[in-house]
Amino acid sequence: MEKTLILLKPDAIQRRLLGKIIARFEEKGFQIVGMKMMLIPESMARKHYASHEGKDFFEPLVRYTTSSPVVVIVVKGKNAIEIVRKMMGATFGSKAEAGTIRGDYAVSNRFNLIHGSDSPSSAEKEITTFFTKEELLDYQPIDFSWVYDISEGDVV
Repeated sequence: MEKTLILLKPDAIQRRLLGKIIARFEEKGFQIVGMKMMLIPESMARKHYASHEGKDFFEPLVRYTTSSPVVVIVVKGKNAIEIVRKMMGATFGSKAEAGTIRGDYAVSNRFNLIHGSDSPSSAEKEITTFFTKEELLDYQPIDFSWVYDISEGDVV
């Protein structure tokens, strides 16, 4: 089982898409182990997007990320990072495939609704940026045996 961070950005909040987006991850079978709404301080946004510092879109990205509340979520599941990123779609809404979150709801290349960790190391770093260990819950969802095929003796 793998954990990954999902950040529902200001445009997802302002456009009232939270329920629709969160439902996709729940319906896929991911377990939500942490979730909160917050205003991201500028220093945290700069830290989160530090890999983009110096690029022409960095300052607008920091302003956008801090402009309105966000919802930060940690989900858990098999291959969570890869699957979440596929569900999100291409970075630019105008290029994202229909059926993905960005493909269905985003048009803008700058306002793209959602962020997801791109690797296990990024997920670990991002999760600890937004959540304390105590804020992440460890529980056994009763549907995991139905979400994941355990007919071959795999243990969830």
